[in-house]
Amino acid sequence: MEKLCYAALRETGYTGYILEKAPEKVMQFGEGNFLRAFVDYWFDLANEKAGWNGKCVLVQPISAGLSKMINEQEGLYTLHLRGSQDGEKVDDARVISSVSRCLNPYEKADFDEVMKVAESDELEIIVSNTTEAGIVYDPSCQLSDRPASSFPGKLTQVLLRRYQAGKPGIIMLACELIDNNGKELLKCVNQYIDQWELGIGFEKYVNEDCTFCGSLVDRIVPGRIRDPKEVAALEEFHGYADPLLDVGEVFGLWVIEGDESLNDVLPFKKAGLKEKVFVTPDMSPYKKRKVRILNGAHTGFVLGAYLAGENIVRDCMHDETIKGFMNKMLYDEVIPTLPLDKDDLLAFASAVQDRFNNPFVDHELMSISLNSTSKWKARNMPSFLEYIELKGELPICLTTSLAAYIAFYSNDIQELTDKGLICRRPKVGKASELADRTYTVSDDRWALEFYYEHRADSEADLVHAVLTNEKMWGQDLTQIAGLEAKVVEILKKIRTKGAKAAYADCL
Repeated sequence: MEKLCYAALRETGYTGYILEKAPEKVMQFGEGNFLRAFVDYWFDLANEKAGWNGKCVLVQPISAGLSKMINEQEGLYTLHLRGSQDGEKVDDARVISSVSRCLNPYEKADFDEVMKVAESDELEIIVSNTTEAGIVYDPSCQLSDRPASSFPGKLTQVLLRRYQAGKPGIIMLACELIDNNGKELLKCVNQYIDQWELGIGFEKYVNEDCTFCGSLVDRIVPGRIRDPKEVAALEEFHGYADPLLDVGEVFGLWVIEGDESLNDVLPFKKAGLKEKVFVTPDMSPYKKRKVRILNGAHTGFVLGAYLAGENIVRDCMHDETIKGFMNKMLYDEVIPTLPLDKDDLLAFASAVQDRFNNPFVDHELMSISLNSTSKWKARNMPSFLEYIELKGELPICLTTSLAAYIAFYSNDIQELTDKGLICRRPKVGKASELADRTYTVSDDRWALEFYYEHRADSEADLVHAVLTNEKMWGQDLTQIAGLEAKVVEILKKIRTKGAKAAYADCL
């Protein structure tokens, strides 16, 4: 079967939106599944809905990548957005035509092409997602490198060429999953300006003429489909082969931090996407919303759910007790502590349930359980402490979640190995059918050693040791009135009657 390209697409009679020729207005560092299912999708919608008439030229951030495949398909690929909306199964397919080509700067000709794009009149925006390790200053990078090995080094080379060509500053949209991603990227570029002695004029250009924006990105992107039968069925359905086919969840949100006037410069507001892609002077409330509600829900219920015999998130959304526990935790204990509009918070929480119920994604509880000590501290403890300050009482669901965390890390401990702490699940739910009910707790070594050392403790001694461990929580939690006794009570219930019974007590 012929690979996807403009000619092959025409032969299928495809009737969806396609833009074959347009100026390259975006330079995008990164060509992986996430950016293609997220950033390039939004620009594709901007072309269709707002007549933006722009293309994204992709740049491989490392020497090995997808440039050859992308260029063979003339930048085209199929995106399936799959999930659940208002309880209904959704699978929307769209051919994305916002990508023009992909350049590999580690090849001489392509490096020269990157520099040509840098000095073009059409370029307006640079976007990046080079993983959490991408925004790093590496002093070994030199201006003469073709290209610099670090992403900030490459970006400095691009901006310098643009400055030397006398072109206007660009808008930089950093999508890496680190705090203050835009500010950290600008900091790295300034370090190269100093190291390479590029002058006060260029420094002023970068810091005053260019606009570095941090951003918060939110979409789960499973990526490629690996089942050969499903791949074959989709090829038959679409009428072409597409090795670059991408899959993401239906939900998507891009919060860009900057002056709100950028809403009128970027094409998303005009495209009617202001609820999904927008600029705000301070994105911290939206980050807090995501961490406390989406990530906090995961960490808050999955450990107890696993002890109750569940294995994947979607199945938990079909158990009225577990789902009810999660919803009560979110609506009664987390949302009241957050500083955003109440209706906005309720809508986001409602979408979380749909996202967790995605019929296309088998999200394993054990994968979410990784490093739960630091996760509970970052995602759940702020809501827990703020609720106590606000209401003057313990939040029952979050307190139960804390007890479930302790239970998960201490349930029938078998041994401590190089891979982690080996525990054993109770013989309940789906776990009752397993010949081997052991599971491996993965976390920082000191946390695993702590639980192994306390494996013979009574519930009371264990809870006291956990709550007084300031390395875990940054404070002595036994100072919170009534908490120690309540956690001991719930831990005993989990160990004798099961985690599901403890969850049910909260409802």
